[in-house]
Amino acid sequence: MLNALPVTAVAQRPAMPARADDARMKVVVVDDNAVNRTLLVRLVQRLENASAVALADAASALAWCAERRPDLVIVDYMMPDLDGLAFIERFRALPEAADTPLLMVTADRDLGTRYRALDCGATDFLTKPVDHREFLARVRNMLKLRAAQNALAGRATWLAAEVATATAGLVTAERETLMCLARAAEYRDPETGAHILRMANYSRLIARELGVSEAEQQLVLEAAPMHDVGKLGTPDHILLRPGKLTPEEFEIMQQHAIIGWEILRSHGSRALQAGAVIAYTHHEKFDGSGYPRGLAGEDIPLFGRIVAVADVFDALSSVRPYKPAWPVAHARELLLKQSGRHFDPACVRAFLGVWDEALEIKNRYCDG
Repeated sequence: MLNALPVTAVAQRPAMPARADDARMKVVVVDDNAVNRTLLVRLVQRLENASAVALADAASALAWCAERRPDLVIVDYMMPDLDGLAFIERFRALPEAADTPLLMVTADRDLGTRYRALDCGATDFLTKPVDHREFLARVRNMLKLRAAQNALAGRATWLAAEVATATAGLVTAERETLMCLARAAEYRDPETGAHILRMANYSRLIARELGVSEAEQQLVLEAAPMHDVGKLGTPDHILLRPGKLTPEEFEIMQQHAIIGWEILRSHGSRALQAGAVIAYTHHEKFDGSGYPRGLAGEDIPLFGRIVAVADVFDALSSVRPYKPAWPVAHARELLLKQSGRHFDPACVRAFLGVWDEALEIKNRYCDG
């Protein structure tokens, strides 16, 4: 019975994100004047679900914000060393600070200062002396804005996790479908399920050595077991015959490549489409003498050329009802002899270049 190829586990479904306003919102007050800091902190603390941190200089505030994520920053304009405008520019350059609400407080009534503050990235500004009711209203609104941003970000993360979970489930279902098709062909063919596992893993080895991407290596691993699915349409008296086929019978046998293509090609799955190509082309030969279309060289799709090497090597080195297993050295010799004729030389070199790994696969998936 066919063992399953490795399947990605379905991720545990995540819970909906908690409300962003469940935790207290963090407000940073930056002002070199101790009286102003105390006043603003006390005003912030009147708001539900808000806590305030007071810092006396811009450099300390930037360091604090770099290590944490404030929900609102309130900064004075006139400060030594680094004024409010310079602070805003540096704050906005911090990771994940581009959208954090920022309120600048200034005694400067010049419109140019306000415009520069907005250009630097201030969300809003207030003039001194601060009106308590206006301050509380502005801060409350900006914290609501921040809560909405946090909720949106949390939902985006949750949705991404939901999509990943659903995708993992689809991948698992697809792989199970592939295995069901492979098992169906296995029941009609005297070849063993271990053959399918070996040749699929040989195919991945060859693909890896040819330098194809990790995704394509996984694709050929999943699609290679479909190579003989067309044998579902081959009559038993031909498929199961232990002796040599007549020319007429061999012509019927060759139809399994076309039947496999027709079974798989219309499906939207990448793995099944790759399986269709493999089923159609793995009996083509590099010199053009193969079937069903007599393709030659690189006109044969790469996956077909890869699977041809993997399939023939395993067929030769395994027991069949009509023959004993060849010694692996003899099977290796035939690959070399047929390189450039039956097989793509690059695929043969790739396979022989990982010979020890190939033998390890052969031993791991031995016929039971």
